[in-house]
Amino acid sequence: MSRLWKKEQKVKAAFVYSDRFGSFYYGIEHPMKPVRLRLTRELMEALGLDNLPSSGKVEARSATEQELLLFHTPEYLKVLQHGLGYGDNPVFNGVFEWSALCAGASLQAAELVAEGKADVAFNISGGLHHAMPGRASGFCYINDAAIAIKYLAGLGKRVAYVDIDAHHGDGVEFAFYDTSRVLTLSIHESGQWLFPGTGLVTDIGVNSGKGFAVNVPLPPSTGDEVFLKVFDEVVQPVIEEFQPDILVTQLGVDSFETDPLTHLSLTTNGFERALERFHAMKIPWVALGGGGYDLSNVARAWTLAWAIMNDVVAPNIIPADFIRTNGEIFRNAFLRDIPIAPYMLSPEEFTTLEADIAYIKKTVLPLIRDAKEKQA
Repeated sequence: MSRLWKKEQKVKAAFVYSDRFGSFYYGIEHPMKPVRLRLTRELMEALGLDNLPSSGKVEARSATEQELLLFHTPEYLKVLQHGLGYGDNPVFNGVFEWSALCAGASLQAAELVAEGKADVAFNISGGLHHAMPGRASGFCYINDAAIAIKYLAGLGKRVAYVDIDAHHGDGVEFAFYDTSRVLTLSIHESGQWLFPGTGLVTDIGVNSGKGFAVNVPLPPSTGDEVFLKVFDEVVQPVIEEFQPDILVTQLGVDSFETDPLTHLSLTTNGFERALERFHAMKIPWVALGGGGYDLSNVARAWTLAWAIMNDVVAPNIIPADFIRTNGEIFRNAFLRDIPIAPYMLSPEEFTTLEADIAYIKKTVLPLIRDAKEKQA
């Protein structure tokens, strides 16, 4: 993306990015590889999606300490500035700078959408949804999504957050578990099999937020067909009932068949259909990245997402030069996956999923409806 967009202009889609994104490094054995962000940008360029007339590029900035305090504690920020980490969240050079940059980019995306300067703003470095106010968790040090939503809620916006990462969006849910101003909805692999072990369908919020946390845990091997069923039967009606001013999505692609850390079986086909549904909602949209540990999946899926945001059809053939340069990462020359036979849920799994969907329709939707009527 060679040209910088002038902020006084209105664009359909803004891409918030920094060349610094790809320069950070968690360590050779760590599955989180920020280089995936550079690969995504380079794939967009290789396919001619970097200078679309409907789009603009915004240079990412770092969040200030005051902005980070929208969600995190002062004590934790002091610890993080000294680079302390543990377990899945290691010490690495520039950990605080990396985290502040990702958060600043998400705030920029939120600002652009809230101010009407873009219909959608995409920060592929964002979606680090596990970080808690006083601790790092699940490769995430600063919860950029929670910070951006706190900013939007502070403007008086009703925000719907939809998380399609394979892992439950626990940190963002925690941030808004007791408020009706923000709705959080997470479709994820069941915590019975996957970190962080949370996100039961019966976790629906507390106090004034009761009914405004929505969770759909999925069984392992769930593929495109079942995922889109959940999208149509849960996401669409919940969003329609809540009627948000702004939609924030976490677009993690660790839900894909070949991801090394998870057990779901989505492909680019189901991902594209979901993105088309988000786009068709015509709600001002802040789009964030998320998980994804197969680098080819990340670059291909988020490139497809960017095309959808701009109302263009991405070409399916990846240029030969790009494949030659990144041959160890890209298994074939196609942007889209070949459709695979859908995994058939067992009768028990299907019954459980249907019961979960019915619970949301019977219990959660009426709570959202009743709260809206009281506020009217």
